[in-house]
Amino acid sequence: MNKTTKRGFALIPVILLFLVGTVTLVYMFVAHGAAWSSNRANTHLFTSGSLSTAGGIYDTTGMGLARTSGGKRIFNQSRAVRKATLHIVGDPAGVISTGAHSAYKSKLSGYSFVSGIYGLKKYGQGNDLTLAVSADACVAAMNALGSYNGAVGAFNYKTGALLCSFSAPTYDIQNPPSDPDSLDGVYLNRLFSGVYTPGSTMKIVTALCAMENIPDIDTRTFLCEGKIRIGSGDVICMQTHGEISFREALNKSCNCAFAKIAEIVGADKLTATAQSLGFNTSIRTDGIQLAMSTFDVRKASTLDLGWAGIGQYETLVNPCHMMMIAGAIANGGQGVQPYVIRSMKSASGVTVYKAMTKNSSITIPADKAGRLQKLLRSNVTDWYGDSRFPNLQMCGKTGTAELDGKTSHSWFVGFSLRADFPVAVVVVAENAGSGSGVAMNTANAVMQSLLKNNIQ
Repeated sequence: MNKTTKRGFALIPVILLFLVGTVTLVYMFVAHGAAWSSNRANTHLFTSGSLSTAGGIYDTTGMGLARTSGGKRIFNQSRAVRKATLHIVGDPAGVISTGAHSAYKSKLSGYSFVSGIYGLKKYGQGNDLTLAVSADACVAAMNALGSYNGAVGAFNYKTGALLCSFSAPTYDIQNPPSDPDSLDGVYLNRLFSGVYTPGSTMKIVTALCAMENIPDIDTRTFLCEGKIRIGSGDVICMQTHGEISFREALNKSCNCAFAKIAEIVGADKLTATAQSLGFNTSIRTDGIQLAMSTFDVRKASTLDLGWAGIGQYETLVNPCHMMMIAGAIANGGQGVQPYVIRSMKSASGVTVYKAMTKNSSITIPADKAGRLQKLLRSNVTDWYGDSRFPNLQMCGKTGTAELDGKTSHSWFVGFSLRADFPVAVVVVAENAGSGSGVAMNTANAVMQSLLKNNIQ
């Protein structure tokens, strides 16, 4: 073998290493280029650690929520709008991690793999984001929730558009508190990142499990004497309902009936139903990680299982996840993922992104979804009253989540059955008492705002 051939073979490992390095470098740019370009050390985008040069953020009607002017981020002139949209818009410093300024900073910068942030340097701004939320609906949520902390969300259960996202406590981004830590979790978007004891909203899950595993559930009756013996102790009901049907038990939110149902179906089947609805599962929506809803009765006693069936025990639920479950019921059993960004335009005015509907992993057999729709509709017509939700054909379930030594959390989750208004809503009002109070009133306020403005 001559020297030239030997040298040729010697170059093969070098060439292979070069190719491997090139492929690795390209992969790293594809996988991490957006994050690298959005690093706070990039002075094209950040000033003193805060995003200063980026595209605008608008609500679904085109109302400006944030933009760059003179090297600074400028926010809507209305203090109410700034407070109501704080957690969905976010702050330029990125402390609110699920806000648009943080979660979508690479999009706001106009970064692309091909041209980097060339558009930003050429036009002085990045991509404009139009969110799905209505600022007016967020303000309606804030006003109705009043002084209570909590979370409010609404979305189109057919398309996935997130129409309202509000979290409290909040503050005015132009006049931040001197000591934000004194406000209970003010940087946390409770709709995405909060978890709560679900109270009687969990009876929706238990009801579905009953449909799946008790063939004669619709004709069975249950006896409520104000309490029921389950295992080694008693589950207490808020009232004495007497002998009631399955439908009446859900209408009146009877703890005795649903604790008994949980005992009948057992831990394994109740867990299987919960997991089919997304419990104990990591859920992302439009790139944002939701806090995990957890249901674990592996070590539960029979009494504990009874309490779990009515939404107590150790169960924790994320509000956005509960809204998605309601949406799946409303949508005939197929859940969809909520999306935050409706569309995106480049600095040159070209639409470079439009949201598309994506199914979620939450699915319910169509016949069971139809039966749940009728049950949740009867809650409103037979118990809460249609007058609480004018013109909505509303279905829903309240929850009063009991807490040791504290006032209960107030829950409402539901949806409109109007074909021209496919919207689901969730409200958690912390320490506000009965779900038929603050939570239900807030849900109606948000739905009426969206209906009035024809936003869906």
